[in-house]
Amino acid sequence: MRNMVSTLAVAVVASGVTVWILSESGSPVALAQVLPPPLLPDPPGETVPVGPPGDLFTQSGLTPDEAVNVAVYDRVNRSVVNISTVSIGSRRFFMLAVPEPGSGSGSVIDKEGHILTNYHVVEGARQVSVTLYDEETYEAELVGADPVNDIAILKIDAPGERLFPVTFGESANLRVGMRVFALGNPFGLNRTMSMGIISSLNRSLEVRENWVIKSIIQIDASINPGNSGGPLLDAHGRLIGMNTAIATADARQSAGIGFAIPVDLVRRVVPELIEYGRVIRGDIGITHVSVTEKGLRIARLVPGGPAERAGLRGPTVTRRGPVVIEDRSAADVVIAVDGEKVTTAAEFLGHIESKKPGDVVTLTVQRGERTVDVEVILSGEEEVAPVRPRR
Repeated sequence: MRNMVSTLAVAVVASGVTVWILSESGSPVALAQVLPPPLLPDPPGETVPVGPPGDLFTQSGLTPDEAVNVAVYDRVNRSVVNISTVSIGSRRFFMLAVPEPGSGSGSVIDKEGHILTNYHVVEGARQVSVTLYDEETYEAELVGADPVNDIAILKIDAPGERLFPVTFGESANLRVGMRVFALGNPFGLNRTMSMGIISSLNRSLEVRENWVIKSIIQIDASINPGNSGGPLLDAHGRLIGMNTAIATADARQSAGIGFAIPVDLVRRVVPELIEYGRVIRGDIGITHVSVTEKGLRIARLVPGGPAERAGLRGPTVTRRGPVVIEDRSAADVVIAVDGEKVTTAAEFLGHIESKKPGDVVTLTVQRGERTVDVEVILSGEEEVAPVRPRR
């Protein structure tokens, strides 16, 4: 499993605190007047095995809060799996590459054997196996991956009666202060549950160079190496996110700041991963930009691509014999996408990657002394390649 460094795209942690992508392969890979919240009513057609708080208290000695905690665990723990990987690492013994083990967590999402986890859990793995709640282990196949959003789908050939799919919730209506539960396999301790609250919403997390996930959920529930890919749950035991990273001053433990990918993003990309093995995104035809005080100067356009067809301008190139002269001052400077200001390649990419082929985006550009809006019809991407800042 290759190391992947992750850093926050917003200043949310104190100096000396690092954001770590969670995994377990020797060491982590660097990359509220408070009353107990009531158990909310279930959505129609769903039944949570929780009786009236008073009855639970008298029958088993559980407090109402404890009853909710127990019910969430009982409902979901069989949906959580342990993922073990073997990768060929950089260490060598007598010139032979030494296999390196790794581990993470995942969630069963259907009776067909599809497992949801983080891409970085299985990235570069030669072997992947999944262990269910009953300790049965199955070889897993990687059927789809979205490195941009750190999402992967595995598939195991297990009998349907052994599979207990997690129930999908929604993340659009989450609020700071809501109680959440994290399940996973920290340090190899199978199906461990921790509890906390949503500390903040709509964080941005850079999971790899110039790729940023928006709308990240920040939580204070304790998550540690091995939790990566495991479910984040609401008080009904519904999936609202996937645990992905922690902010910590210590490489081996949580500092009470964790991050989860919102389930609405997961829900959007998973069907494509299962059907096509990848996410089909729109391509704007801009491959390089230069960061300036005004915005992002277009440094390279794909010849005949969507941006060039729409009339966007890159540098002018003049050839004088063997000498090539590039005049960057003639290039458009992108200052906004669909009315939202962009100052980094990651911000620009975040807007584009959420679109599909055929979608129209409006780029506001500085062209000389004028500000111009240019509509671009996105095409299908040829390959997943980030827009890179040019130095």
